[in-house]
Amino acid sequence: MARSRLVPVLALGALVALAAGAWWWQRGGGAGASPARAPAAASAPRGGGGGSVAVESAVVRSQPLAEDVSAVGSLRSRQGTVVRAEVSGRVTQINFRDGQRVRRGQLLVQLDDRLQQAQIQQAQAELSIARANHKRNSELVAQGFISQRGVDESAAAVKVAQAKAELARATAARLRVLAPFDGVAGLRNISVGDYLKEGSDIVNLEDMNAMYVDFRLPERLQSRVRPGQTARVQVEALPDRAFAAVVQAVDPQIDANGRSLSVRGCIDNRLLQLRPGMFARVGTRLGDDRQALMIPEEAIVSQGGRQTVIRLLRGAGAGDQAAWTTQRVDVDTGTRLGGQVEILRGLAEGERIVTAGQQRIQRDGSTVRLADAPAAPANGTPDGVASAAGAASAPAAARAGTAPLPWAPTAAGPGPCGAVAQR
Repeated sequence: MARSRLVPVLALGALVALAAGAWWWQRGGGAGASPARAPAAASAPRGGGGGSVAVESAVVRSQPLAEDVSAVGSLRSRQGTVVRAEVSGRVTQINFRDGQRVRRGQLLVQLDDRLQQAQIQQAQAELSIARANHKRNSELVAQGFISQRGVDESAAAVKVAQAKAELARATAARLRVLAPFDGVAGLRNISVGDYLKEGSDIVNLEDMNAMYVDFRLPERLQSRVRPGQTARVQVEALPDRAFAAVVQAVDPQIDANGRSLSVRGCIDNRLLQLRPGMFARVGTRLGDDRQALMIPEEAIVSQGGRQTVIRLLRGAGAGDQAAWTTQRVDVDTGTRLGGQVEILRGLAEGERIVTAGQQRIQRDGSTVRLADAPAAPANGTPDGVASAAGAASAPAAARAGTAPLPWAPTAAGPGPCGAVAQR
């Protein structure tokens, strides 16, 4: 019984002894067993290669940053409606063609109004009789043949006759379907002889001299978007040109579902190049260009709610090669554009940072080897300043090589949307 209890105790003691020996060996206790290894390690240069980690790097550069916000939206006409019949009737005349421009107040459709015209004539005849009776009564009361009451009754009869005449004319006018505004008529849904019920669709009418583009922006931009700003609009149907839109209004209410802000722009479309319902891509510039520190997005390491970048510090190395050591710094980021991210705090222009190989760097002060080793700086110039200037010119050259689309032509004279700034 005592022997069975002794076996687990001995096994546990052996495991503890083995763990202690392994710990002693890792802490350098085995250095004496191989004395030749230490001088070799001491003689190896820290920055030259050997056991140093190879990383890729980039230089923090300052460049003009245009804060362009992209969105998608749809086009709609400034005014648009479906013209409908107010009353029932049979179509006797159609005074427009499909796709024709019409003017406000132009007669589009005439319904059968013969009965209403007869009622107008009857009302006018009754009005004439009432006026004649009132005139006669006015003369008789002056001579004292009738009382004032007779004159008052005839005057009231004149007003009743006038109201009947106005009612007859209004009833007849409802049989004349007029254009409510200047626009372009669509495809009609009726023919001469059709009997239209009250509210029947006749034709779609669109005022396309000005087109509205409705799009949404993130709520964080609500203080930076204002009426009068210019947006650049592109449509799939016309890929070789861009249209200038003036921001007309910003919805005062934020959409609670998508936390977005509704914006409406106006486009001069007097040449009728655009159509309602088109899909549009909208680019809005918020303010003027500003200088910003930019680095590649892959240099940012996010961990535990922090954003860090590994900065490289240059030191003296063997021969012509520099020795680079690492330093992890916290940064604040801003605008992201084209694979680049803006640095608001934590780095300075011309500093070199790690863009690839961060996972192989365990602690600050590690010696690394640059896979894209830069040339040595001349005459005390800080490392990376010259290369930063070259890198800063690269985006400008890229932007110059990809020229924006030309603006679409517009009609001469004042536009329906007001002045377009910074075209």
